[in-house]
Amino acid sequence: MASDTLNGLTVAILITDGFEQVEMTEPRKALDLAGAETQIVSPKDGAVRAWNFTEWGDQFRVDRLLNEARPDEYDALLLPGGVINPDTLRTIPAAVAFAKGFFDASKPVASICHGPWTIIEAGAARGRRLTSWPSLRTDLENAGADWVDEQVVVDLNLVTSRMPDDIPAFNRAVTTLFSGACGGVRPA
Repeated sequence: MASDTLNGLTVAILITDGFEQVEMTEPRKALDLAGAETQIVSPKDGAVRAWNFTEWGDQFRVDRLLNEARPDEYDALLLPGGVINPDTLRTIPAAVAFAKGFFDASKPVASICHGPWTIIEAGAARGRRLTSWPSLRTDLENAGADWVDEQVVVDLNLVTSRMPDDIPAFNRAVTTLFSGACGGVRPA
């Protein structure tokens, strides 16, 4: 059911080829249904191709080229996972700077699966309590984060989740955080 919880909110979805399809499409659908405007921002022009669990998935039109987008044009950021996507993004200085801009401005960020690799590169993991795909645990702990194995974790303006199975809980937490209901409050 659609609502107007996020009317007026513009969300950047930072991705490139190899993002896990369901980790972009399902949160995007939830955001759109809640009234947000979502835009795919990518270093790749034209379209990006998803990874669908074990093989290449669908292609999605890029709304804004990364080199033309600025964090101050958006209210929130979504970082889908998949292995290929965040591993590529974390090697692109403009992608890391784009993500860092949201943290520097204390804007809400949502990340699932391997998405926190970009958070590490942006220097925003230290001191945070978060979750991810289990193989990122050591990377996140080495970056100064408190990694926990939970379905969804909210820490101030950041919500993280582990995997596709967690998407329903992730979507609820993202919608709540992005609406401002949890902003600035560190859960006990």
